[in-house]
Amino acid sequence: MSVVLEESRYARFALACSHWAERWFPDSWVFAALAVVIVAVAALAMGAAPAVTATAFGDGFWSLIPFTMQMAFVVIGGYVVASSPPAIKLIDRLARMPGNGRSAVAWVALISMVASLLNWGLSLVFGGLLVRALARRADLKMDYRAAGAAAYLGLGAVWALGLSSSAAQLQANPASLPPSILAITGVIPFTQTIFLWQSGVLLAIVVVASLLIAYATAPGPQSARDAKACGIDPAFSLPALPPRSRPGEWLEYSPLLTLLLVALAAGWLLHEFSSKPAITAISGLNTYNFLFIMVGALLHWRPRSFLDAVARAVPTTTGVLIQFPLYGSIAAILTTVKGGDGLTLAHHIAAFFVQFASHDTYALLMGVYSAILGFFIPSGGGKWIIEAPYVMQVANDLKYHLGWAVQIYNAAEALPNLINPFYMLPLLGVLGLKARDLIGFSFVQLLVHVPLVLALLWALGTTLSYSAPMIPG
Repeated sequence: MSVVLEESRYARFALACSHWAERWFPDSWVFAALAVVIVAVAALAMGAAPAVTATAFGDGFWSLIPFTMQMAFVVIGGYVVASSPPAIKLIDRLARMPGNGRSAVAWVALISMVASLLNWGLSLVFGGLLVRALARRADLKMDYRAAGAAAYLGLGAVWALGLSSSAAQLQANPASLPPSILAITGVIPFTQTIFLWQSGVLLAIVVVASLLIAYATAPGPQSARDAKACGIDPAFSLPALPPRSRPGEWLEYSPLLTLLLVALAAGWLLHEFSSKPAITAISGLNTYNFLFIMVGALLHWRPRSFLDAVARAVPTTTGVLIQFPLYGSIAAILTTVKGGDGLTLAHHIAAFFVQFASHDTYALLMGVYSAILGFFIPSGGGKWIIEAPYVMQVANDLKYHLGWAVQIYNAAEALPNLINPFYMLPLLGVLGLKARDLIGFSFVQLLVHVPLVLALLWALGTTLSYSAPMIPG
């Protein structure tokens, strides 16, 4: 009885916090728009001309179009693969493995975190569908809310340490990197960011800690609320293809075009991986997205099924499409608009930051700062565009390892996701829940992750040494 009461006490506290956040925090686009206004006002306050500031806003608005589309395709590719018939069959098999409700919650957490290392969009949809499959088991007394929060751990804990890390992908791809950042950081390959052995140690510890917390905080059989108690029907089935109604549609229902396209794709991928080191080839964000789209098309087999999956995936990209232009404007104002002293706002921020930072404290200060800003600007790639000009300049000034500076950002940027509803939206759509149903459990994860991640970032950073930026040309 005391355990049940203790679980209820923790749940009430966490749900009260999330209810307050849902009631008072506006949409994430409002945060991005507010950031544009604040940066513009700050530029004007330091003596910048209004016309120059407005010009930078307009010029920067479309500066991230290639990267915006790349990030949108990360989401679409993940959704298409996760909702394919073979993936659904795999999910049903995975759902038969746990023996009790608490182990089922930990199992969802593990699958979600592993999937997010490949594609964070995949982890949300795949994890959500796995929770629904587990909830359909009559013999399993699993808390549907705790399992939903576990499915979010891929994005809330480790996504930025894997291949879909926006910051690492940006830094490894000079074609996608704004010139203002490229001049400061140069190209930073994956071998200096997500493939460092220090990154592997950080990832392993965070995964183990997350699993332990997920298992320990999952309600027992006496207090678990299953899907039915949450008002959810966990049944799921792929929409059946409508029957072909006219002869002109036969190619939509035939795998012929899919097989031809996949054959061409296989030829290109063979050339790409045979002509470059494997790490260099997979570092290309276009290659990464191309691979997921082609795999998704093959798994859906018929073009009509593939196109229907894409149509269901597109609404989940709206946040990326409408917010990234604002991030481009912020970056342009920060890095190109000069004040009365001839210096940019990014330079002033870097100078302020370096007053407090040293080589020994850089990891802690940058981690805390990035985590706080991440709650108000919930976008890995877009926020990196904003932060990189000054935080990486400080890293250069302090002779701090540039690749680990990217990893500090990656690990710290994921922390606020645990309590931020923005990225939960695709998962919530699959689960049929509200953000407040998950945040009560993910808030406990946050309490442990913050000191653990910051301590690891500092300690592992002491094992690395600085090397000058590799600037192309």
